[in-house]
Amino acid sequence: MNALLSFFWPLAATGLVIGIIAGAAGFRMPIAQIKQHLEGEPLTGPDLKKKRRIALAAGTAATLLATALWMGPMNAAALFTERVERDARITLNNYEMYQVTAHLHHRPLSRRLILSGPGDDFQRGELARIMEIIPGVREARWSNKSGGLPLIIESLAVAILGFLLGLLVAYLVELRRRYNAQWNW
Repeated sequence: MNALLSFFWPLAATGLVIGIIAGAAGFRMPIAQIKQHLEGEPLTGPDLKKKRRIALAAGTAATLLATALWMGPMNAAALFTERVERDARITLNNYEMYQVTAHLHHRPLSRRLILSGPGDDFQRGELARIMEIIPGVREARWSNKSGGLPLIIESLAVAILGFLLGLLVAYLVELRRRYNAQWNW
């Protein structure tokens, strides 16, 4: 399985589930108020707006907390680093480049692979190109000047995207419920 896919899909799924739960709590309107709205009466309710804000804020906080737990105590970042660096070492061994080392950029952790060791210009260019093919590597370089986009930022973006998709699903379900509330059989 792709190292990058196995790292990000739990974050997207967690964000989706949290988004559905927060959206269901925030967008839900009591049937009595739906009927009141359908009859043309004004909706009373700073309570609805307050409830929605609280549910969405709690959902966002839960998504951010889940991402932080995934990166830290659940040790996903270390496992990702280990998997990518192992694949890089296997690739270097297959090309019999035993004196070249590869590791992911740290402080902060990113998906940039840093290569070091002896090699001429052709070897350096081709090894960087080959190493960029490894799943989970954004780019490979021979210099350690800048690390690129931190992995935690990418993780937060994936989790928030899943959260927003979950909110969309919850909103569509609530719209369907409100539409069906007008029918009295």
